[in-house]
Amino acid sequence: MTDDSATPAIALDHVSCRFISADGKATLALQDFSRTVERGKFCAVVGPTGCGKSTTLSLITGLLKPTTGSVRVMGQPVDGIDPRIGFVFQNDAIFPWRNVIDNVAAGPLFRGREPARAKEMAEAWVHRVGLAGFERHYSHQLSGGMRKRVSLAQTFVNSPEILLMDEPFSALDMQTRTVMQDELLQLWAESGSSVVFVTHDLEEAIALADEVIVLTARPATVKKIYGIELPRPRVMPGVRYEDKFIAYARSIWDDLRADAGMG
Repeated sequence: MTDDSATPAIALDHVSCRFISADGKATLALQDFSRTVERGKFCAVVGPTGCGKSTTLSLITGLLKPTTGSVRVMGQPVDGIDPRIGFVFQNDAIFPWRNVIDNVAAGPLFRGREPARAKEMAEAWVHRVGLAGFERHYSHQLSGGMRKRVSLAQTFVNSPEILLMDEPFSALDMQTRTVMQDELLQLWAESGSSVVFVTHDLEEAIALADEVIVLTARPATVKKIYGIELPRPRVMPGVRYEDKFIAYARSIWDDLRADAGMG
């Protein structure tokens, strides 16, 4: 009998992904990309602009299919959208015609929960992300940080086993971004989800993740993987000043700078 807990949450095996543009030109986004993400781990992905970081997320969700190679989730080949996967986008996926509580309840309702139970779950998560008192507000009445809290509640209310995040905090100011990073780490620690977090912010990647995958310029492949040996729980404003954090930042920046042709 196999031990399911030993099966990686995500496995990409020698994946290549080629796009054909409207004018018929072929673009190779990923080439011979291999990596696993173990269950419960927080993995960050960094690389030069346009290298294909977001393409890896689309392959995991099933929105894209690899040209060659294989993608597996919980040991099974990816075949369409997997309900065990939650996704947080750079832009808020909030329905402007629904208030906060109805936005958060939408996921459970879609998954077949009774309306009363869906509302109960939504209310609990609205409170957990610090939006108590704003249940009846609409998106235009919320700040950027509050809308991002709604997005996190929308995702975590469905208890995802895998959480994919594509530059989720990039539009926020630094202070709000730091608060949201701390909030994410707390929610992740409680949920036990496996996370793949795409970011352009090197310091964000190091501060959040168990490992940082550095990609090459397009066509992207894995250039180097850094295991981030910083103790948890981490407090975002403080962790950046640790000597080990600074050493990681220097090494990873050197990798990125060399691949970007910056000397």
